[in-house]
Amino acid sequence: MRDRSSSTYQRRWWILGLLAMSLLIIGLDNTILNVALPTLQREFDAAATELQWMVDAYILVFAGLLLTMGSLGDRFGRKRALQLGLIVFGASSLFAAYAESVEQLIAARAIMGVGGALIMPSTLSILIDVFPREERGRAISIWAGVAGMGIGLGPLTGGLLLENFWWGSIFLINIPIAVLALAGGLFVIPESRDPHPVRVDILGAVLSIAAITALVFAIIEAPARGWTDNLVLASFAAGGLLAIAFIIWEIKTEHPMLNLAFFRNLRFSAGAGAIAITFFAMFGMVFGLTQYLQFVQGYTALEAGVRLVPIALGVVIGAGNSHRLVAKLGTDRVVTLGLLLVTTVLASLAFWQPDTPYWVVGTTLFVLAIGMGNTMAPSTDAVMGAIPEANAGVASAMNDVTRQVAGALGVAVIGSAINTVYGRRMEDAVAGLPPEAAEAASDSIGMAARIAAMVPANAGGTLLDAARSAFTDALSLAVLISACAALAGAVLIARFMPRHHLADKSAAPEAVNPHPQDAGAVTSK
Repeated sequence: MRDRSSSTYQRRWWILGLLAMSLLIIGLDNTILNVALPTLQREFDAAATELQWMVDAYILVFAGLLLTMGSLGDRFGRKRALQLGLIVFGASSLFAAYAESVEQLIAARAIMGVGGALIMPSTLSILIDVFPREERGRAISIWAGVAGMGIGLGPLTGGLLLENFWWGSIFLINIPIAVLALAGGLFVIPESRDPHPVRVDILGAVLSIAAITALVFAIIEAPARGWTDNLVLASFAAGGLLAIAFIIWEIKTEHPMLNLAFFRNLRFSAGAGAIAITFFAMFGMVFGLTQYLQFVQGYTALEAGVRLVPIALGVVIGAGNSHRLVAKLGTDRVVTLGLLLVTTVLASLAFWQPDTPYWVVGTTLFVLAIGMGNTMAPSTDAVMGAIPEANAGVASAMNDVTRQVAGALGVAVIGSAINTVYGRRMEDAVAGLPPEAAEAASDSIGMAARIAAMVPANAGGTLLDAARSAFTDALSLAVLISACAALAGAVLIARFMPRHHLADKSAAPEAVNPHPQDAGAVTSK
């Protein structure tokens, strides 16, 4: 138990506030760019693939570096990693805001991924250090709520900025938040690290970066190139082989970056799986919804952002109250019920039409987000509570890797399904257009809207109506994939996740500790 007279314990809620501020820019950046994609397409005359890489360059680098950055934070200091990440994130946001080409913007987004990989695991591992076990569930609920709130508020923030300023403002918003978090952290956040650091697992770091990068690259490229494209298949194969090599090395080496014995703990494994399923559904859904609201229902970027606010509210409410439900029902029941709620609500999206009233849309998003919040927070607590606190950085990074890889997979799979169904639904509608225009209109609803504005009014109206109906049909079918994934997750969680934390009197398996003599120890100052 933490010394309740220590200054760190007494200012723990202030520390959480600064960690939440640091985390907020990560959540915002995950979705703020989605609402600006139509604007950036016009500004840079960007192709669909270039737009995708504006989003995915960040995800690719972020996911690839998370495990390594979490391990380095454990060794060299989590506060140091957090503050370096804030500096990198702020500087690259400035670079992105004044990018003069697609290539510069994609490069800036990649550098932002480096900053994000330093920030996110540090916030959760510092939280584990400063909060005692009995308060950690509540603190993690707030942490998860802020993470989800940032994702939900991204479209609204982006819409407000685009309505009043130029496109670069969506990146400049990160800078004051980063500066405030950096300045406050200098005086409030304590340093912590693994009290028994081992030498850096360089080969493990290289293999993990290469494996995750190859896998995420394949996931990103599959919708555009096709899932059977040679490059995509080669990337999947390379990612799989590198992952096997990483596992073999981590088992063999005396000082692994990621102790694979952690996965023997069912709370760790089941919690990571539940997080992956939730973010698969969330990222895929937001990707489709931003286009549905703007291109199908005709809202501006700001109006679409406002209409996505129920996601932020629902996640905050769901995550914020989840620790109370866990105390009464147990982690397994709360996560299972959360995933069943997600399944039901996602399935209801299959009945949406191009003119579905907003009260239905808004209510659906709010209830869906409550289910996601009740899944994310308890699952995160399960992952972090299953391992020694000295390894909190690596555990936090593993938690974040599952989020990012599953999120990228969600966008890829849902995006691919939407594009496939949309293209087939548009075959008759584009039959009378010139070949290039027909191909473009069948490629995306955004291009169909641009072409509709260039042809005579009657023909343009017919084309746009067909595109709206085709996209709605595509979205309705695609979300069923997420619903099936959530249902499968609910079944697995109900079957395998232990009900209570290790500290409780339960049959949960014992956590694996590479330094049993120092269980729970961290070095703070």
